[in-house]
Order: sequence, then C-alpha cells, then structure tokens
Amino acid sequence: MDFKSSDPIPGPRTEDQLPHTTRTAVKIVIVGGFGVGKTTMVGSVSEIRPLTTEETMTQAGIGIDDDYGSETKTATTVAMDFGRIGITDQLVLYLFGTPGQERFWFLWNGLFEGALGAVVLVDTRRLEVSFDVMGRLEERGVPFVVAVNSFPDAPRHPVEELRAALDLTPEIPIIECDVRRRASSKDVLLTLMRFLHSLALSGALCPAPLSVPERTP
Repeated sequence: MDFKSSDPIPGPRTEDQLPHTTRTAVKIVIVGGFGVGKTTMVGSVSEIRPLTTEETMTQAGIGIDDDYGSETKTATTVAMDFGRIGITDQLVLYLFGTPGQERFWFLWNGLFEGALGAVVLVDTRRLEVSFDVMGRLEERGVPFVVAVNSFPDAPRHPVEELRAALDLTPEIPIIECDVRRRASSKDVLLTLMRFLHSLALSGALCPAPLSVPERTP
C-alpha cells in the first residue's frame, strides 16, 4: 500500500498502549544460548504483540552457527525480541530477548544498557553454553536468575547439582519452567522481581528503574 506524505502516521493499537495507571517501567533481558526458548518465552508472556527479528536459517550458516537442534529449528533471532507485561497496575516490564547465535552476540552490549535484571534460560542438554552468557552478565553487573527450560528429552537434575555445575552462588535463584506456558514464564519473571527486591533492600542493587514520563492531557 502506498502512503502520501499528507497521510497521518498510524499510532499504536489500543491494546498496545500503556495503561494510564503505569508509573514505572523496568527493562529486563532474557538471555541464553541458541535454541533455549528466548523467543518462545517473550511471545508466551507478552501482553502486546511481540516484536521478533527471526530469519530463516540457511545453508550459509553451516560451520558458523551452532547447529544443535537444526532438524527442527528453522529460524533464529538476528537482533532481538521485544515484549511487555504488567506486573502491577503501576509497574510494567519491558522484555528484550537476545540473539542466541554467537556471531550476533555483539548486539548484547546495547541490549544490556539500562537493564535492571536478566533471566538466563538454560537447556540441561547443553549447560556449557550458559557459562559465557552468565559471564557477560557478571562483567556488566546485571543481576540474574536461572530458568531451566523443561524440554521433553532433557535430563532433570536436582537444583543443588545444577547450582554446582553452573558454579552459582547460593543466593541466585534457580527455577524450572516451561516457556511455552504463560503462567510458567510469568513465574520466572516474578522470581526475578523478588530477587531484585531483595537485592535493593540489602543495598546491593544500584541501577534505578526506568521512569515513565507523565502523560499530557
């Protein structure tokens, strides 16, 4: 469809507009290796139509990209996923899912800017891909929780075994989830918010939430 310069620019859909009660917004990043479920999580929990930047995987990526699960996975995020969820009438979370392919990790620095916290999605079949992810968060001082996505054929381990394998300190929460289910994904985000609240009470959380500007009449 062609638009003339005089045509009005369409605004956001009514269902995508922020509630009038919103006063504070917090940026959260969802990180993890290739194929752990980041795009699925953003899509399942977002109250608005999520923005995705998935592209079809091609033969050109062979030998460059992680090909784990390529028999069933046909697309990959090349920039970010974006969604939004309200936690209370006054607080909303902006969700930014990072690309999983290592060649797109240079985009992570920008996505981490202003983030109050993060969810690290983990696949127990490939725990080793989580170390670089968590290391990057620790380098930038971004607090995080670990969410173990329950794939049907993935081995299950006691939480303390996972904590030891991932070399996590005792205070970092670990929660099992199924990112296909909205309630399960929301539980992960609530776990993160409770963790951030505890850090704020202890004085260990420095960044401030993003402020939502006042609406004009």
